[in-house]
This record gives sequence, C-alpha cells and structure tokens, in this order.
Amino acid sequence: MTGVTTATSGLSADHEPVLVQIIDLYRDLFLHNGYGALRVEMRFLKRGQKEIFVICGKEYRFVVDYPGERGTDKEVRTT
Repeated sequence: MTGVTTATSGLSADHEPVLVQIIDLYRDLFLHNGYGALRVEMRFLKRGQKEIFVICGKEYRFVVDYPGERGTDKEVRTT
C-alpha cells in the first residue's frame, strides 16, 4: 500500500488489512472498463468494537434496441 499506512492515518495496526483492501478495490474499480461502486459501512458491536463492511461491485452497461419501439420495427395495422 503506497501513501496510506496506519502510522500516517493515526489508526492502530488493526486497521491495516481494511485500508489495504479498500485501496486494492479502489484500484481495481478504477482500472475496470465499466461502472463500479465501492461502499464502506460500519456498525457498533458489543465490547467496544466496530464491524466494517467493504462492499464492492462492478457493473457493465449495455444499450440494445428494443423491437417495436423504433419507426422501422413498428407493426402497421390496417382496417
């Protein structure tokens, strides 16, 4: 991990794997040839702990024509 360490972030060494994972996922999404989302959630646990969720997903976006919606594909009715 470059630039961000627990020493420079003011956090204990317990946070190192979390920060490494977030940086790796950010890099992966940035280099992904599509859309993506990265979300971090935290909740309090008993005994003075927090549970940290790192949620990441890639998205691919495609646009396709829908038959019947363009002028050439419309069904012509005659009476």
